[in-house]
Amino acid sequence: MLETLFNLGHYKVSLLNILVVAGLMFIAFVLRRLVQRSLKKYLSSAKIRLEGRRVTYLKIFTQSIYAIFAYIAILSFNLNNKDVTFGKFLESEIIKTSKFQLSFENILMVVLIIFGAKVLLNFVHLFLQRRFRKDNQFDKGTEYVYMQVAKYIIYIFAFFMCLGALNVEPSIFLGGSAALLVGLGLGLQDVFKDMFSGFVLLFEGSIRVGDVIEFNDGKSSESIVAKILRIHVRTTQIETRDGNVLIVPNTKLTQEYIENWSHGSHLSRFRIPITVHYGTDTQMVSDLLIQAAMSHPKVKKTEPVQVRMVEFGENGLQMELIFWADQSWDINEYKSEIRFEIDRLFRHYGIVIPYPQREVHVFGKH
Repeated sequence: MLETLFNLGHYKVSLLNILVVAGLMFIAFVLRRLVQRSLKKYLSSAKIRLEGRRVTYLKIFTQSIYAIFAYIAILSFNLNNKDVTFGKFLESEIIKTSKFQLSFENILMVVLIIFGAKVLLNFVHLFLQRRFRKDNQFDKGTEYVYMQVAKYIIYIFAFFMCLGALNVEPSIFLGGSAALLVGLGLGLQDVFKDMFSGFVLLFEGSIRVGDVIEFNDGKSSESIVAKILRIHVRTTQIETRDGNVLIVPNTKLTQEYIENWSHGSHLSRFRIPITVHYGTDTQMVSDLLIQAAMSHPKVKKTEPVQVRMVEFGENGLQMELIFWADQSWDINEYKSEIRFEIDRLFRHYGIVIPYPQREVHVFGKH
């Protein structure tokens, strides 16, 4: 098991080294889970709420277990190498050419930069939570926008810092990829449109996380009412009334007509169309429709409830009940309950809703 399989820099790597490193990483993974679970159980029994700064500290503490076991894994190379220390291991070069050099120190710096970016993002999230929760007019959508912008900025800086840690000039990287970016730009125009629309949604604030919107997907005549779950750079996740989560391109929400129920007045006027037979007492129908609407608790009693005669239809008198209610996620349920009440009242008073009828005359030859 100590036979050399390959060289990693100046060090020999055997099957035993691979097994030891894999075993240590597995132990670190299991230990981190056990420590995290035990701490949460202790804090829960002590009635200490795990939120805000405590969550960030817990993540940093549990993730530091990987660093400890990584240090032990490096020292385990002494099994078949002489005088392996942490400092010498970092200084050993993996790749060395006339234009590029890569050592374990470079890799460690990249790992630390990524880890530091995540830690910084956790602290930014904590700061934004405290900043917005103190505001009486707390807006979860605005907090989400700031968090997304902070994430993009931190990750962009982390990317260029990683290039510096690998001794790669950003100007060379960008210059060499200019032609490639031009080609990608021509082939991925729709993707870049969605990305630009994503930034518009994040900064403009016309549609935010938690808003309820109504739009047409272009596949059916009926509109879709959905709740905004997440806004990403290219797509937006929405949840329909059926509980389905849809992924919608951002251009769909910026270039087409969207009705945002969460903006402006909370009240909206809704209609329930209905048809009755010719010759029916229209005054009684109007009174019963108003009675059915007024009996529902979600209908605003301070706003007028009206009944209109729309037109003289082919099958009967076409009327509509008009009422005001909150732009609620469950408005279809409210309409259904009002229709049930209308049907009950119509049955009680003998008012019939007609159905389409056709007369067919057959003329035979004499």
